[in-house]
Amino acid sequence: MPGVLVAGGWGLLAGAALIVGALIGLYVRLSKRWISSIMALGAGVLVSAVAFDLMDEAFQKGGFDAASIGLVAGAVVYFLADLLVSRQGGRHRKRSGGQQGQDSQAGLAIFLGSLLDGVPESLAIGVSLLAGGTVSWVFVAAVFLSNVPEGLSGAAGMKNAGRSPRYIFLLWSSVVVASALAAALGYLLLRGADPNITAGIQAFAAGAVLAMLASTMMPEAYEEGGAVVGLLTALGFLAAFTLGKLQ
Repeated sequence: MPGVLVAGGWGLLAGAALIVGALIGLYVRLSKRWISSIMALGAGVLVSAVAFDLMDEAFQKGGFDAASIGLVAGAVVYFLADLLVSRQGGRHRKRSGGQQGQDSQAGLAIFLGSLLDGVPESLAIGVSLLAGGTVSWVFVAAVFLSNVPEGLSGAAGMKNAGRSPRYIFLLWSSVVVASALAAALGYLLLRGADPNITAGIQAFAAGAVLAMLASTMMPEAYEEGGAVVGLLTALGFLAAFTLGKLQ
């Protein structure tokens, strides 16, 4: 099977967790504390994957300069894009309490914010396939686990804000398709590229993911779950770290 299809398939699998989470958020009654706990575990898993998969690989392939420049660039780009999306109404896209607005502008902002959160992760999946010929299943698992609470909390929040299940399902489905395309494009466009460029793109994705975790996922988890989310984040990190060392 062509590598671009394999990359797209892995991106689709990781993104499909958004649908799983959305279905839970729509049809299963979970307290905010449970949602925040799942989000905290996912955040810890993703931090570990960023550190030991993305950044470690980027450093080995491109050295300190490529990894550093890529990381800072990814964080800055995410910061600026998130600032724009938040001003348009997507600031509470991960909240489960109905804080999202009901107008069309807020809906578009939530969609763009979800793309902003998911595309760097999917891009990293495609690039990681180029790096070693196989995708790191630990990183894919980390993205999947972090996407479940995102889909869950976002869908629950949109439902409480008055959005219809059809609207929510279509929105998350479009994000999943975009994630698959991002993974495929990451593989296709960077195939045969200089190792420094590939390393820089991996680090760019790492910086964007870290900025997303620090600015949206972790604060929302703490606000709704309290101090226990710190422990759960650490446990999620440990689980991903252990799995990575066992593979």
